[in-house]
Amino acid sequence: MKPVPHSRTVLGHLRTEQRNRASTRLDRESTLDLVGIINREDAKVAASVRDALPQIAKAVDLIAGRLRQGGRLIYVGAGTSGRIAALDASECPPTFGTDPKKVQFIIAGGPKALSGAVESNEDSREFGERDMAKRQPGKKDVVVGIAASGRTPFTVAAVALARKRGAATIAVCCNADSPLEKAAQFAIVTPVGPEVVSGSSRMKAGTAQKMVLNMLTTGAMTRLGYVYGNLMVNVHPSNGKLIDRAIRVLEEAADIDEGAAKNALDHSGKSVPVALVMLKTGLSAAQARRRLKARDGNVRQAIEGQES
Repeated sequence: MKPVPHSRTVLGHLRTEQRNRASTRLDRESTLDLVGIINREDAKVAASVRDALPQIAKAVDLIAGRLRQGGRLIYVGAGTSGRIAALDASECPPTFGTDPKKVQFIIAGGPKALSGAVESNEDSREFGERDMAKRQPGKKDVVVGIAASGRTPFTVAAVALARKRGAATIAVCCNADSPLEKAAQFAIVTPVGPEVVSGSSRMKAGTAQKMVLNMLTTGAMTRLGYVYGNLMVNVHPSNGKLIDRAIRVLEEAADIDEGAAKNALDHSGKSVPVALVMLKTGLSAAQARRRLKARDGNVRQAIEGQES
């Protein structure tokens, strides 16, 4: 495998790779001033993400629609971008009660890259295509490629292959008019500018990526009805903390006391969605389960009797 070298000239023109004038004396600042500089730069990230909200909303609706059809959300990235993708994907089952196969991630270098640097793999288009092909992307899936530069060969190739196979494709990057943006159907671009430590995309770029991915999954799962109001109604009460959270969710959502919440949870088979539908409609556990199944797990629709 021959790695595809990055062009020094091209990288030098990327805003994320340029030197930040606000932090040129970083190593000579007092510690308080040092962290103040980082904080002031971090404050710019939310504004950059805010400007991309129309594209983020478009992506949320697309993802929700494909997941509703039985498809998957597949993140792909290298280095920091891949690790942020892995974090967001792995948090979906405990937060929203989803099947782990629903939201997946591909990281250049495989699982060992989560805890160690395997950065050379990101230069391989061949590996990107190979790793994406293993997931067999199709028309029901959405593939989101993540790269601060927008130029990572592994990620660009993976997204291009997924698009060729019929998957919907989205780019998440911090530089406009990038190869990744061109490879995808549309892009979410958050131009956060130069990093406090030049080129360290785990900082502002990484924060922007984390914010965007949080919105994609939280927004999509909310559209699917796995959130009721702002409550985690699909939480699985598998330990003490989560049992306590499940009880508090039922107390809040149904306006009942702790004893009634515990009783409903027990009668539901430890299912928060089933318990809530029972409490809000007067249905039995079996009827609540059938109602939820008919509404594809959408809790509000099951309670209000709407069609999914």
